[in-house]
Amino acid sequence: MTSYKWTEVYKAALLETDWTRMQERLKAAETALRGRKQEFALNGGGSADENQAIDDALRSLITLRNEAATWPSQKTGTR
Repeated sequence: MTSYKWTEVYKAALLETDWTRMQERLKAAETALRGRKQEFALNGGGSADENQAIDDALRSLITLRNEAATWPSQKTGTR
């Protein structure tokens, strides 16, 4: 797997298990990914592989954000 400069912040969001830090991690990852996309707009678009990886990562973060939204209610047993 190719490693991009945004990979570490993205992995940190995926691996976070502490609800109190999750929103911060998600925001940092989304900011890094969108920032990279913006760099592409300024310098010719980047590689097709990295563009696809960013799109996939952004979709994964949306799913994670939706799932993480249920964490507090799961701890208390309510929905």
